Amino acid sequence: MIDIQSIKQRFGIIGNDPNLNRAIEVAVQVAATDLTVFINGESGTGKDVFPQIIHQNSARKHGPYFAINCGAIPEGTIDSELFGHEKGSFTGAYDTRKGYFETTDGGTLFLDEVAELPLATQARLLRVLENGEFVKVGSSKVQKTNVRVVAATNVDIPTAIEKGRFREDLYYRLNTVPIHIPALRERKDDIKLLFRKFATEIAEKYRIPAVQLTPEAIIMLENYRWDGNIRQLKNVTEQISIIEKERIITPEVLTNYLPAQTTLPVIVKDANNTDSISERDILYKVLFDMKKDIMELRKTVNELSSGQIPTATPIPQQHITPIKATTVVDYETTQDAEVEYLQEKQANDNLSLQDKENEVIIKALRKYNGKRKDAAQELGISERTLYRKIKEYDIKI
Repeated sequence: MIDIQSIKQRFGIIGNDPNLNRAIEVAVQVAATDLTVFINGESGTGKDVFPQIIHQNSARKHGPYFAINCGAIPEGTIDSELFGHEKGSFTGAYDTRKGYFETTDGGTLFLDEVAELPLATQARLLRVLENGEFVKVGSSKVQKTNVRVVAATNVDIPTAIEKGRFREDLYYRLNTVPIHIPALRERKDDIKLLFRKFATEIAEKYRIPAVQLTPEAIIMLENYRWDGNIRQLKNVTEQISIIEKERIITPEVLTNYLPAQTTLPVIVKDANNTDSISERDILYKVLFDMKKDIMELRKTVNELSSGQIPTATPIPQQHITPIKATTVVDYETTQDAEVEYLQEKQANDNLSLQDKENEVIIKALRKYNGKRKDAAQELGISERTLYRKIKEYDIKI
């Protein structure tokens, strides 16, 4: 029976999310084997902890453990770092050097950001994984190694394979046992626990009272997207703990530390409340319908200009010339009158659309006391576009 709580305490893992617990369980179960493990998850989710769990719960725990960030090593030296080189094999190779696959023999090697490896290095890595053989740079001698490899990435590997940036055969060789680390936004109930942990650590380190969240602030944290995951949450907690004098943190305070995240406007309806559609949502629908009508009018005008009268379009009563027995209907005059009417209607609709746009811009600016950045975010447009509209309509707040 795996004691997940003891594993969490040992490695400083906070949270009770079922997907997180499952990842820990798989890591402990696979530790007793020599199977290659592939860890996938967004940046900042804590992927680096799981190779340590695997190593410390394996028969290799007394052997060496190295963690390598493949994306941080220059492409020209990555082969030397991993596989070593012979003296004089390239400029600057003054001595023979052992690579990580040689020094980690009998232990575990964690290859973080493995998707950043060059294709040539990926081919070398595949050979090591398949038969435990490698060749130093500048050497022709094949060497053997017994290394347990754990790899991780935040890259979408299938997409990288499709674009030719990652070898498909290497992916299937690495992906013997996959472990997915959930993003922080998928662990909403753990966010307040992590905030409390980080706040306590900062308080103990600097000997200050720990900050605390109001219930409304907790909800705000839970609904935030956290693109930087745990790393971002820790940074925000540290900033608040050091900068804020008040120890009770409200949503108003949090707003100063959370970068704005823009989302597209979406109409959300409540089945129990027919008035739940906001004024802004209604305006979007009105503007869309008006644009559609204008497009239809343009089509009709073009057809009339080419001599085609749509039978489905009635001629307004005020433009119909009464037919007398002694007169002949001037077809061209009637057609010109119809075109003139439609063009006038289109111009009026355009003015109406501009009036609506002008009105909603003024309302947004007044709501935010003339702050263009906030108003642009409310309207779902860029600040540059808002500035252009203000100048175009000569809006003064």
